[in-house]
Amino acid sequence: MRFPFWLVPMTLLAGCTVGPDYRGPVSAGAATPPAAFARADREAVPQAPAAAAWWTALGDPVLDELERRALAGSPSVAIAQARLSQARASLGLERANSLPKANASAVYVHARVPGVDLGSSNQDGGTAGGGSGEDQESLNFYNVGFDASWEIDLFGGQRRNLEAARASLGAAEANLADARVSLAAEVAQAYVALRDRQHRLALARESAEKQRAIYELTAQRRDRGAASTLDVERQRSQVEQSNAAVLPLGAEYDAYRNALATLTGEVPGALDDLLAAPAAVPLPPAEVAVGDPAALLQRRPDVRAAERQLAASTAKIGVAKAAAFPRLSFLGLIGLGGTSIGDVVDPDKLAAVAVPQLSWNFLDFGRNAARVGQAEGARDEAAAQYRSAVLAALRDAEDALSRYGARRQAVVTAARSKASADTSAALVRQRFDAGTATRIELLDTERQRISADQALIQAKAQMTTDFIALEKALGLGWE
Repeated sequence: MRFPFWLVPMTLLAGCTVGPDYRGPVSAGAATPPAAFARADREAVPQAPAAAAWWTALGDPVLDELERRALAGSPSVAIAQARLSQARASLGLERANSLPKANASAVYVHARVPGVDLGSSNQDGGTAGGGSGEDQESLNFYNVGFDASWEIDLFGGQRRNLEAARASLGAAEANLADARVSLAAEVAQAYVALRDRQHRLALARESAEKQRAIYELTAQRRDRGAASTLDVERQRSQVEQSNAAVLPLGAEYDAYRNALATLTGEVPGALDDLLAAPAAVPLPPAEVAVGDPAALLQRRPDVRAAERQLAASTAKIGVAKAAAFPRLSFLGLIGLGGTSIGDVVDPDKLAAVAVPQLSWNFLDFGRNAARVGQAEGARDEAAAQYRSAVLAALRDAEDALSRYGARRQAVVTAARSKASADTSAALVRQRFDAGTATRIELLDTERQRISADQALIQAKAQMTTDFIALEKALGLGWE
């Protein structure tokens, strides 16, 4: 048997890898920090290392427990984890595909062939007979063997497949981190909204009670001739408006309780006992660390996922290009067997076959060129999606910083208004005690104080919500 020397140059080509090498995404402004970083108040937003578990800075044990439960039991995180497991299994499959394949087999054949002289092959049970008058010979054949096949990765198609699988695994890991970031922000925002509605609902009920007292006093004055029916009707309208303001706050409070339950993987109502006790709206710390602005894009999981998808799409171009070149594979067979059962353990009955095979689909009428075009189009789409993710991340960071700075000022303004309303209420109380102010004036001033208190609580909740949005924009909330 002569050695097929044509295999030598083909085997040497096994180190060749076709297709573009991935060298990272094109620049999309990543080197330039958002403008809001430069405009931000350095006392409020210092350049210190940012914490992944940012919600602990709010100092609320109930929120910490909700975040723990959500990250452990949320269906959205479980979905991302399942997809990560699939990506890991796909990578393992691609690694296995680059290795030889081996099979074991055992065969027994019993054949009855009419009209054919099989010589002495019927010694293990061959008989002549049959009602038709034709001679029938029987044959028994036994075989135990192994076969192995291996395709040489001449032009790197399998290596590109493995490269794409690794990149897809990185994208799945980033998507899991992104699910955790989004979940942590959703839980915190729902919790802040719940505490806001809880306090404003109590204040709205208090305001409605005071408005009803004003209405009743006005009705008494009308009965004494000191007020008109118009005054009474105006106060009745105020009572109805106050009662109407209570209803949506109560519905929103129930909705946020249900939202927190489902975000943590529980049924609605499961967290009612945990959330029943009133608590203040959690406030962000005086200084909010954002870390190094230049590292924003490395922290954002959605940007990292888009970059890994771009890497996978680039590798698939090489897979498509490699399919246009010849394929070299080896098939090996080793077996023991014969017409007797003892032949399967007889070394003299060993048979071995080695078959190299070269195949090349050189005439496909442009099919593979079309597949390469599809892969290149998918790569271009992934590049555009990466650039979109980068720009969206930069915009989110700038918008969040700008809104957070404005909310801090809004809280200061609301606090001043609340202090003024408290002072007015105290002065009217003194006048009422001295007999120079009516109870209606006192109740009306108390309602104004409650309204200022509601505005301050709402401003604080909005500031904390914008703090949460800032932490999400910075890509925090995952380890």
